[in-house]
Amino acid sequence: MQVKQAPKGVWPVMLTPFTKDNEVDYPALEQLINWYIDNGVHGLFAVCLSSEMLHLSLTERVAVARFVQEKTAGRVPVVASGHISESFQQQLEEIRQISATGVDAFVLVTNRLAAEDEDEEAWKKRAQTILETFPDVTFGLYECPIPYHRLLSPELVKWCADTGRFTFMKECSNNLEQIKEKIKAAEGTPLNIFVANNPHVLEVMQLGGGGYSGMLASFQPDLYAWLTDNWDKQPAKAEWLQNYLGASCLYEGRHYHIGTRYYLQLEGLDITLKSRSKKASDFKVTHEREIEQFRKFNQYVKQTLLS
Repeated sequence: MQVKQAPKGVWPVMLTPFTKDNEVDYPALEQLINWYIDNGVHGLFAVCLSSEMLHLSLTERVAVARFVQEKTAGRVPVVASGHISESFQQQLEEIRQISATGVDAFVLVTNRLAAEDEDEEAWKKRAQTILETFPDVTFGLYECPIPYHRLLSPELVKWCADTGRFTFMKECSNNLEQIKEKIKAAEGTPLNIFVANNPHVLEVMQLGGGGYSGMLASFQPDLYAWLTDNWDKQPAKAEWLQNYLGASCLYEGRHYHIGTRYYLQLEGLDITLKSRSKKASDFKVTHEREIEQFRKFNQYVKQTLLS
């Protein structure tokens, strides 16, 4: 099968909007898809941790992946994960159903292919089984930190890359030396390495990596899009923008699931603050002010630095 490399740039890890009755809010999800694309993203990562995949049923995971793929309508590529079961046989069924939605790649969660005390040979054996079971599916990799953080060695990344079946990797080591080695391991293959840790985005682009796939792309997709599109054309501005984006990572761990929804409300999206993993009641007026001021600073940076 012919596999195309995932386009370089910014790939937001998508939220899943919910109604006040705790159902998936598809009209809001469609607005969110269009908002991301209107802000210049290069691809979408649906059914991931930010999507609260651990709190979605398999039926919902399949439906969300299909909806994002259909409503994106080829404007940007879509990848999706969602194999969350402990049982390997159940994971195969999850992969079968979600990959059948037509997404451009099914993203394997690295901690699902081997237990924490198992070595990389065990991981590789299960990965080989998946590749053989689904010969027509393109895959990705996601070093998801939950339920435990399994980072792949550069050698294992090279093994995956050399199969020619992997196009996308969300790298979550927060370790520049590991990032460098993984980018090098994927050279000359369809696999592009995207970092989750925003202080390294400019360095990743300079090293030949894919770009950014992290939480702040749901606050600042336009700024990341500018950086990944223009880092080599306007290096001085890119350096200043990277300094700002790196400092913005302080927002990642502070009421992320609710704060992001509030930010999107300010952007004009008809989205509730409802989350299945966090309580909206914990989001206070002080937190609203933080998000409001963060949004104004984002607007200021875009208007002054990038105009």
